[in-house]
Amino acid sequence: MNYTEINTYDLYQQGDSATTEEHQKALYALLCEFDRICAALRIPYFLFAGTLIGAVRHHGFIPWDDDLDVLMLRKDYERFFQEAPKLLNSKGFYLQREFSEHWPLFFSKLRLNGTACLEKYHPKDPKTHEGVYMDIFPCDNAYGSNFGRKLQFLCSKVVIAKGLDKRGYDTDSKGKKLFMTLCRILPRAPFLHIVKGPKKTSGYVHSFLGAASKFSKNVYPSTYFEKTIRFPFEGGQFPVPEQYDALLKILYGDYMKLPSEEERKCKQHTVLVDLKKSYECYQGYRDEMKFDVLSSSIR
Repeated sequence: MNYTEINTYDLYQQGDSATTEEHQKALYALLCEFDRICAALRIPYFLFAGTLIGAVRHHGFIPWDDDLDVLMLRKDYERFFQEAPKLLNSKGFYLQREFSEHWPLFFSKLRLNGTACLEKYHPKDPKTHEGVYMDIFPCDNAYGSNFGRKLQFLCSKVVIAKGLDKRGYDTDSKGKKLFMTLCRILPRAPFLHIVKGPKKTSGYVHSFLGAASKFSKNVYPSTYFEKTIRFPFEGGQFPVPEQYDALLKILYGDYMKLPSEEERKCKQHTVLVDLKKSYECYQGYRDEMKFDVLSSSIR
């Protein structure tokens, strides 16, 4: 792929209230920059979740989706954030690492500077970068026993709740509100240590900090991620797990079956996507907003 073809300045000229197609073009620019860095550093990663479905089923984005997810094994994830900053085009892009200043969440993002992607929550930190983003999720070693994995799953809920509470998370669930309040007094480090699991592989990995909310959809044989193949995606070629079919069946069941016409709509998680103006132009934009559709997941 010729990465010089991706001109982020062109994206900024498209005006307010970006369409799904325009948003996807911006996401593609993020993916190309991420892939360029990973290729230069020889760090493996995988298209994941709905992005993986899009690659397999549509050879690009799911037409009605505005998400972009990648997954990295923890050792590769850590190395990426150690080495990527020196190669990043920092004028156009911003790396937002987990648990960093102004970003208390449990996974990371690559964001597009000069844009705005405001989600349906009231942020607690006005300095949080809220440009258009792609998600970068870690994949951790799972314990060999079912009990150990269930413990990791429960600990991940504490880590997740603490992060969402600190960032800002709007819900009408009394149970979630109570759980987040209780988690405030708990230290993050010991719970995160358990989530990351053993140093040596048990033959299984998990994505409790990034995938579906159900335990059964988050645990996979580690062999699924031993090899990658390149799949066409929006005109480029990007890595997917060689055993993508088995992985997607765990996550989604019959993933090749198209949803009904009524179900083919973007997730209701943003209030504004602007590819021309920076998120900094929208300080206080959501202060008085009441959201009619809230996220149903603690993640």
